[in-house]
Amino acid sequence: MNELGRKPKNADLSRVGLSNLGDAYWNLEPAELVEHALLSEQGVFADSGALAIDTGEFTGRSPKDKFCVKDEKTTETVWWGDVNFPFSPENFDRLHDRMAAYLMGKDVYVKDAYACADPKYRLDLRVVAEHPASAMFAGNMFLRPTTEELKDFDPEWHIICAPGFHADPAKDGTRQHNFAVLNFTKKMILIGGTGYTGEIKKGIFTVLNYVLPQEKNVLSMHCSANIGKDNDTAVFFGLSGTGKTTLSADPERRLIGDDEHGWSDKGVFNFEGGCYAKCIDLSAEKEPQIWDAIKFGSILENIVFEEGSTKVDFTDSSKTENTRVSYPIDYIDNIAVPSVGGHPTNIFFLTCDAYGVLPPISKLTPGQAMYHFISGYTAKVAGTEAGVTEPQSTFSACFGKAFLPLHPTKYAGMLGEKMKQHNVRVWLINTGWSGGSYGTGERMKLKLTRAMITAALRGELDNVEYKEHRVFGVNFPTTCPNVPPEVLDARNTWKDTEAYDTTAEKLAKQFNDNFAKYKEGASEEILAAAPRSVAKV
Repeated sequence: MNELGRKPKNADLSRVGLSNLGDAYWNLEPAELVEHALLSEQGVFADSGALAIDTGEFTGRSPKDKFCVKDEKTTETVWWGDVNFPFSPENFDRLHDRMAAYLMGKDVYVKDAYACADPKYRLDLRVVAEHPASAMFAGNMFLRPTTEELKDFDPEWHIICAPGFHADPAKDGTRQHNFAVLNFTKKMILIGGTGYTGEIKKGIFTVLNYVLPQEKNVLSMHCSANIGKDNDTAVFFGLSGTGKTTLSADPERRLIGDDEHGWSDKGVFNFEGGCYAKCIDLSAEKEPQIWDAIKFGSILENIVFEEGSTKVDFTDSSKTENTRVSYPIDYIDNIAVPSVGGHPTNIFFLTCDAYGVLPPISKLTPGQAMYHFISGYTAKVAGTEAGVTEPQSTFSACFGKAFLPLHPTKYAGMLGEKMKQHNVRVWLINTGWSGGSYGTGERMKLKLTRAMITAALRGELDNVEYKEHRVFGVNFPTTCPNVPPEVLDARNTWKDTEAYDTTAEKLAKQFNDNFAKYKEGASEEILAAAPRSVAKV
């Protein structure tokens, strides 16, 4: 095996069972990895200079094929169920051996990196990848050690990523040929059968969601964060399509990070060193920061070029709606350096309520904040499927259920404690519909949502009059600078208030039905924040 590139002292892949490999390329620069991707015909240049790749069969994560080794360490700690599927230690060892055999004689790309911008919680990791783009993705998304740090780099966690290796479910205990398996005892992640790079990023996020709350008393969060001129930190939670990236990108505030953070006894810190943004329907007008970040060193995934050119057609979703771009965070202007901030002053839960029921802004009590955090609600508009005429509700605990190895009430309890300790204001923001549900009402204007968030950040909603929502019990302001008062009361925006009441009751029932699975571990304070029925539906 030839060892090429920037190999740390005493680095040895045999420690993770890999031997008799082809060439091992250590810590190549982005330009070198781009060259390897081009020469192996695994990518092409877009006209912007970004590397465009296809991830193959899988253009997104495969949650049902993500497993966690169930052993002495995890049996009593992991939240087993429809998110964390158990995998036996024996099957892990067998799968690992078969992957190692598959990689014999093949070239690999090794990327050393780390997670967590706060040095106290730094997690050093090593990615061993079959494809150069996978290693480049790791270099974009994780934090990058200095040249001096690389000399003696000693990773705590290893990720072996081999998209070309297909598991045999009968032999390996997987569901199908693709898999992502986490072993918290051996501190190793195996990824195979899928070229979707997001599995690498979310694998480490899952690791941090397990380690930090239990061992470090740090709340791990699926959120974006920014910091103002007065060093006030704001955190934005929200599922896909709610505006998390857009609303946290504020020219008046510096970006800490756009997706994954920890909240320690000192404040908030980014887990990552890059951004992984959706780019369907992307334009320079709507998302100028992301648009400008698509250049040499960025990776575009599963995009389509305009016919006969290398110009990206960002409106084309024929491969997937989940087109993505990965780039280092310093490709964005106006970032916080380092990627840390103090304790949050304001937290925003973003939801796109396509039913048009929730107020556009509400101030939550700690109990309500924990309830809505565990619920993690948004609603998607009706699709083109025959017979689907209503919005579709989505509930994802802690706004990131797929990545939670612990029970959601663990994270919610930590959030409640930190909120109270630091006197944090928590807001529920509806970026969805007003004046009726999807199909009748209209989407809340972005400029109004921005005005409400700005008012909250400036403290301009601290001393105004509030009104309680009759079903959801949240309190919403009756006035807000630069927002018409009639917009603030969702019920009053509907022409048919009886229809509003009926829709509100239906949505409340969905909340309560979803929360039933979490009742056992929830406190009385959280349970008291549930929506209440005021009429028969």
